[in-house]
Formats: sequence, C-alpha cells, structure tokens
Amino acid sequence: MSGLFWFSLLVALVPQVFAQLPVEKIYGVNLGSWLLLEPWMLPQGWTDMGGQICADCSQCIESEFAFAMAYPDTVDQTFAKHWDSWFTQSDLQDLKNAGINTLRIPLGYWIVEALVERPAENYPRGGLDYLRRGLGWVRDSGMHVILDHHALPGVQTPDLEFTGQYTPHNYHRALVWTAVMTTLSHLDPQFSSVFAIEAVNEPIRDASQTPGYGDFQKNFVKTVRAIEALLGIQVTGYNPNLPVSLPTTNFTATLQQACSLSLFDADVVDALLDAIPILSGIGLQYGFTDTLTSEPFNSGRSPLVTNFMDISWQYDNPPNPANAAIGPQGYDNHLYYSGNKCMFIINLSDLQRIQNDTVLGDSPLWFGEWGLATQCDASDSFLKQWGDAQKWAYGQSAGWIYWNFKAEISNLTNGRELARQWSYLEALNMDLLPQNAASYYDDNVCQPYINETSSKSRSVPAEDAAVASAPVVNPSMPSKPPPLKLSDHGRRLVKKHYSF
Repeated sequence: MSGLFWFSLLVALVPQVFAQLPVEKIYGVNLGSWLLLEPWMLPQGWTDMGGQICADCSQCIESEFAFAMAYPDTVDQTFAKHWDSWFTQSDLQDLKNAGINTLRIPLGYWIVEALVERPAENYPRGGLDYLRRGLGWVRDSGMHVILDHHALPGVQTPDLEFTGQYTPHNYHRALVWTAVMTTLSHLDPQFSSVFAIEAVNEPIRDASQTPGYGDFQKNFVKTVRAIEALLGIQVTGYNPNLPVSLPTTNFTATLQQACSLSLFDADVVDALLDAIPILSGIGLQYGFTDTLTSEPFNSGRSPLVTNFMDISWQYDNPPNPANAAIGPQGYDNHLYYSGNKCMFIINLSDLQRIQNDTVLGDSPLWFGEWGLATQCDASDSFLKQWGDAQKWAYGQSAGWIYWNFKAEISNLTNGRELARQWSYLEALNMDLLPQNAASYYDDNVCQPYINETSSKSRSVPAEDAAVASAPVVNPSMPSKPPPLKLSDHGRRLVKKHYSF
C-alpha cells in the first residue's frame, strides 16, 4: 500500500482534527535530558555533577530523586547550572535553521513543585523558571511545543524507580498537574507556543497492570476541557452549559465557584480545587497574579490538542484513548528497532501502524520518538538510508519527533558514537541527516521494499518501544505479543524511560 494512500486515508477520516495542528507536518525533536535528566545521555556531565553510573540504578545516585536525597543542600544550584547550559538559544536557532518546527519537552511531575510530597519525595527545585525562559525563546522563534508528562508520580516497576504507580492518589496528582499546565498554557504568555499536552509517556505495556488507566485518560481530557470551558474557549462538540453567573475577570474565583456548583465530574472537580492554590502561588512568583484574578479571560486561543500514546502501545485489553476524545486529540507512538539491520528498512517500509490506528480512531498519529540507533555496527552510509527510511515511513503520518536534540560527546560515550545515533544536531554535523528536516538523501529509499511479504524475517522494535504487530484489541487474538528482542538501549544506560 503506497504512502500516498495511507496519508489520503488518514486525512479523509480526520480533517477537523488535523486542522487543529499548528503545522501541516510535524518535524520535531525532543528536548530530552533538559528538565528531566537521563544520565545515559550525558554520563560524564552526570558524574561531574556528583551522580553515579552503576549496574543497578536503584543502588546508586542515578536519578534526580536519588541525587536530591544525596545532596539536599546543593541540588537546586547544581541542577540550575545544568538547565542553564543543556538547552540554549543557540541550540534553538540551529534547530530552526534545520527546518524543525516542533519541540517535545519531557517533564517530570515535580516541575509543579507543590505536588512533591516531601520529605518522602525529593527533586530539584526551580525547573519552572527555565521552562518559562525556554518557552519564551520558542514563542519568539515561531516554533511549537508539546508538553510531555514524561515522569508521573510514584514508581511503576521495581527496576525503574522513576516511573509511576497506578493508584487513585497518583492519578489525582497527575490531573492536578494537568490543570496547572493547561491553565498556564492559556494564560501565561510564556506558554503561548504550547499546542498540545501529552498525558503519559510510555505506560506499562501490559494493560492488565494499569488499573484505572482508561478512566484516567477520560479524566485527563475532561480536566483540560473544563479549564478551557471556564476560560470561554470553544471546543467543537463540547458544551458544558455553564451558568452565566460565573465570573469572567477572575479565573481563580471562577474555578472555585465552578467546583462548588459541581459542574464537572468529581475527579475533575477535586483536581481543579487542588490546582487553585498552586496557580495562585505560581502567579505570585512570576508576576501574573492580575492575569489570574482581575483581567478578562482571553478566549481567542484555540483549544489544546490532548495527546496520548496510541492503543498499540499496550496489549491485554488496553483502553482505547480515542474513546476519551473531546475536541482535538493526537496520538503518539515510539519505535526503536533491534535485530538484523538488513531487515530494518524492509520492516519499516511496510509499516502498518498508521492504517491500523486510523481504523481504531487513533488519528492523527505522529511518531514522537525515533532515532538512528541500530544496536549493531552500522556504517554512515547505512545510517543515512535508515534515517531516510524512518522519515519517509513516519512522514506518512502527521509527522515525527526525533529523540534527541543532543547527546554528550565524551570518553564515556566513546567519543561521538552516542551522539552519532541519538543527537539530531550531531547527525546534521556528520551529514547523516539532511540539513533540511523535510528533505531526504533518497526519497525512494523505501520503494523497493514496500509490500514485501510478511513471511520474511523481520526486525522488531526494542522492548521500550511499541508492539511491532497490529494493536491487540480483538479478544480472539493472543493476550500477549511475541517476545521482543531486548536491545542494549532498553533497560540500561541507553534510552531508560521515565514514564507513568
């Protein structure tokens, strides 16, 4: 099936939602390890800060949490230096010059400091200062932003202490975070480049281990839309019938009154109530209290695009995020491949993910993480082909976002080897990717392989990535996918995810 048919089918089914995206095609990069530091991406920088690298990350200082616990008196100052230097205006200009139009910014829940339950939890403070500064740069550049809730409250699995427990309390804290970020996205001028908020980065793949996640998806969307309704922002198909008596010049008072009238579901009301004092504190800290308490609402903004990992991310009876949609919504997928590199392009060129998601309503879809990493000895010439193939395949969707914008070059990263496959800027420097994001070295790279028979041996995404087969939604299908080959980037130093 040709790429043109895929895209035509996608656009035909979702013209209104596509129209809510700020660009015709997303060409993006992740700002990974900026406001949520992942030590594998800058091991020398991390150890210079005072962190550690070890075989069992739970036994040493290999997370922001552990770092804050180990250095409670200096953690804020240490991280301020990192936040100030890892992402700069020069980086942003280089990305803009290369045709990048979208930035996905991974964030931990602790960017909203009031949500951290000290002393049991501890994280560096002050990240919001740098987020606001960076968003101001992006606004001035004309680029666009997805805020990615990359690390939610709690602990997901025993070997990944940075991720989230699926408990009512943690769902609630995640909704409060959502209410705060939605409000800032509409009322704080520094946030005006934000067009989407992603609810969860890479939830546990086995849906049977994520109780309540389907309800959380719905409450996430309802929380975003409740804030927007109270601001007077029109969302197609959504009319909560708000009373005319609600204030229109004091947003915190409007929130309070709306909650007292129980205008929204109980979980949403609870989140809005807990967001009020947090927003008041942020407004006081950054000098826009009047925006929250006395100025008329700016209802001219477009509604945010709510964003989820697509249904194929999970197996074993996953909830379909399309069922939660109210207004514009987008879907994300991440693919990292491991196996026989000779089969990479064959596998990718006949990728069925876009059509499968479209049928299930998970559209528009974009590919929010990908890279040149192959987990094998790959020549520069192959990486050029591999980059073209991925850009072509993912370009049949609403677009793509590369992981990552940069990576460290040091003795601990084998010189440029880490950056060669994980840094967009370094790939540009090495001519592994074209200087314009919309261009290819060979735009016909996939044509010889399209519709290759499935009987051939195929490489598969690594364990952290989505299930390679079609989404498991039919009860007659197996409850678990075939075992995926674990690549070096999976659970060790490379691409260790901070998710829910």
